Amino acid sequence: MAEKRRYKRLPIKLTLEVSSLFNQSEKLSIGNAEFNVFNISKSGIGFTTTTQLPLNYYFNAKIEFNGVKDRLRYVVKIIRTEQLENGEYLYGCEFVGLAHIYDYLFDQYEAQIEE
Repeated sequence: MAEKRRYKRLPIKLTLEVSSLFNQSEKLSIGNAEFNVFNISKSGIGFTTTTQLPLNYYFNAKIEFNGVKDRLRYVVKIIRTEQLENGEYLYGCEFVGLAHIYDYLFDQYEAQIEE
């Protein structure tokens, strides 16, 4: 099967704590849900969580890559979900409005993990 993704997915292991989601008309409190991020690309992230989340909602996040000095703050949109056999949910998300000026962070991280 041909790869259709625009950007290479990079493995990453980090946890995000998110307390609320939003869309254009409402804000939802979700407590302090832990999102276990397992991959990242220049266009988005993949994570698992035990919390069921609605599609087409957004959240604010901050990522610090290991070994990379700068950090990334961004808005993420939930675009895909799948329930796993272990009861967790897998989510695919895209970065919203992330400027290409931050591509160097991904390039530095990719170079570091390839070493």
